[in-house]
Amino acid sequence: MGVRTRTAVWSAGLLAALAVAVIASATIGPVDIGVWTVAKASLNAVGIPTGLSIEAAPTTVAGVDLRVPVPDITYTYPFSFAVPTIAETIVRRLRLPRIVLAAVIGFALAAAGTVMQGFFRNPMADPSIIGVSSGAAVGAVATIALPLAVPFGLQTAAFVGALLTAFAVYLIATEGGRTPVATLLLAGVAVQSLLSALISYLLLEAGESLEKALYWMMGYLHNSTWEQVEVTLPLALLAFGVLFAYARDLNVLLLGEEDAAALGIGVERTKRILLGVSSIITAAAVAVAGVIGFVGLIVPHMMRLVVGPDHRILLPTSALAGATFLVATDTLARAGPEQLPVGIVTAAVGAPFFLYLLRRREVHAL
Repeated sequence: MGVRTRTAVWSAGLLAALAVAVIASATIGPVDIGVWTVAKASLNAVGIPTGLSIEAAPTTVAGVDLRVPVPDITYTYPFSFAVPTIAETIVRRLRLPRIVLAAVIGFALAAAGTVMQGFFRNPMADPSIIGVSSGAAVGAVATIALPLAVPFGLQTAAFVGALLTAFAVYLIATEGGRTPVATLLLAGVAVQSLLSALISYLLLEAGESLEKALYWMMGYLHNSTWEQVEVTLPLALLAFGVLFAYARDLNVLLLGEEDAAALGIGVERTKRILLGVSSIITAAAVAVAGVIGFVGLIVPHMMRLVVGPDHRILLPTSALAGATFLVATDTLARAGPEQLPVGIVTAAVGAPFFLYLLRRREVHAL
């Protein structure tokens, strides 16, 4: 079976699993809603973008009233199944936005984790290895804890903080036009330590906002909206498309940089693109959902054991498996008498599984 056929077969199977997970998750909640009702309400929620306009949204910066251009997308809904109004409202407005956003975040984190493990040739690498999550946390916690005038809110501050951190780590590790992977890794560790100290200080200054800051840092999918999905999904898909286009080059980089250069790969250019796009997709995920661990670490391991190390197959299957994994763990997080931050559940599930892999000696150098 060829690479394209294997990719298509595995992707189709994982897409089906994701669809089942989404429907099953949407049935769970304080109000009992049947599977078929959820399925019909979910199909009614499927919209096809048919138009784009720019509207001026009012905002205030440092006491000055401004109008910021905001894209407004028009949708056409091809399905109109008969569903009770209350059930459709609960599914479409309350449950589905959170479930779909969880799928998008899981997709993004697993894709970034797969690339980072291949990039660093290190099974312990994850999307936050160069400090992206820590940078996002500084931006978000600073916005929560300090009376800052951030015109576009917490999520923009987190996104900008993540990208600035990734850029700073890259500049620190680059010398003479080359970015040694080992230096990049060490620079990421050092910057993460520095930012962790800054986050601890901000938490001490948070006062009454401490609980909100802690919730965000443990993975916060409460009050998810379709607007967050509209912003995050296109960016995640676009970044994934770029990463997938470099899957073959990533395979060659596993041989070593000298061998990759001998085979015609532009090593430094490829490294910059992989690092930059992985940082962007991670920043987008962390900005809307907070810091969610283990998705980008465990899922690529699991899929590598199943489909092998070829990133042309591993990258799309890991991304889809990550989406399914986060939907399932977020369902567990909100299924109990008290909703938990999803990061607690991913760690509780991911850590034992990682220890199991260690005992089985399934975690090894790439």
